[in-house]
Amino acid sequence: MSTDHHALFTAALGLSAPWEVSDIRFDAEARRIDFDVTFASGSRFACPACGAEGQPVHDTRERTWQHLHFFEHQAFIHAAVPRVRCQDCGKTAQVEVPWARPGSGFSQLFEAMAITLCREMPVRQVAALLGVGDDALWRILDHYVGAARAEEDYSEVRAVGIDETAARRGQDYITIFQDLDEQRLLFACPGRSQATVARFAEDLRQHGGDPASIDAACIDMSKAYIAGVQRHLPQAAITFDAFHLVKLANEAVDEVRRAEVRSESVLKGTRWLWLKDAYRFSIRQITELHHLSRMRLKTGRAWRIKEMLRDILTRSRDRDEAEQALKKWYSWARRCHLEPFKRFALTVKAHWEGILNRFDSRLSNGAVEGMNAQIQAAKARARGFRRVENLITVSYLVCGKLSHLPASPYRTTSRAAGA
Repeated sequence: MSTDHHALFTAALGLSAPWEVSDIRFDAEARRIDFDVTFASGSRFACPACGAEGQPVHDTRERTWQHLHFFEHQAFIHAAVPRVRCQDCGKTAQVEVPWARPGSGFSQLFEAMAITLCREMPVRQVAALLGVGDDALWRILDHYVGAARAEEDYSEVRAVGIDETAARRGQDYITIFQDLDEQRLLFACPGRSQATVARFAEDLRQHGGDPASIDAACIDMSKAYIAGVQRHLPQAAITFDAFHLVKLANEAVDEVRRAEVRSESVLKGTRWLWLKDAYRFSIRQITELHHLSRMRLKTGRAWRIKEMLRDILTRSRDRDEAEQALKKWYSWARRCHLEPFKRFALTVKAHWEGILNRFDSRLSNGAVEGMNAQIQAAKARARGFRRVENLITVSYLVCGKLSHLPASPYRTTSRAAGA
């Protein structure tokens, strides 16, 4: 092939002196193109160990890297990589090539493309598309996600949301910590115990943050999370998320319904009617609820208690108004003759301050629940992950808003006129 073509592909691969394409081999049947890359004779390189410039080549080692596809063809770069014997430090070390990171069998552009695709697709599908093993892609993701997280600065984090999400079927969970101001995933680790908060506090320090600077934490009513926050985030005012509070109220409603349906057959098939948010009712459901409410059912009374609590949480303008309304609600719930709500009322009383803190902090774990949904969607697309660590890596990739990941090799750098 002509030297003009060599120069063209040297530019296409982004190479500069002393590196250049010396030969190109194309195999149409194998759908493969191979580039031989060399360095100019007499070239000198910096010592990889100490950085001393102008070291002579000691010997070379043959290496191969998979590169981005050229059209529909797999592409590979081959080079005899020089080693230098440093005249300053005396060490013999292999020179770093400009198109790949040390120790990788892929070019940096290939890895950037893999990361871009893995944000949107399951790793297994990306591996099939790029013609590599999925284990190789996991090594790429682990490296770049870990390196990007190491660069993150958490010194300004002040409010965190803490929640659990299922890692796989059964009692297997990871705990996620979100920056509620920036709505980004800060940290994820296996388990849902007090120890997960301790691990988050340590990770926060490693990223320039201070656990004592966290002034608010939005959590559910997990005893483990409460104890963890009190011990490891000592200045954080705990806010109990309204979503979880209403969820507990719905569980109480359903417990009443399940007991009553044995004697009131009209309640069969109505479970979701009582659990659905009232503002989302269809006309048919409004009519059905109106009919059932006239029957003096215990379930109807339980539903009204639950809806009153929802109204307090969503409509109260400040802490004082919420506290006065919550006192009335508590009195009603304790005297309602419905055991599930009498127990639930005691739970509310035990977490009184954290519930009312919501009206000062205005914090909500809604964004954390949204992140939880993103993580579960990624898990569903992949049909689960073999290792919990893989789920955590993908969680950072999808939800971490990591600013130091390689950019897509196809990302445009210009804007259309008027954009």
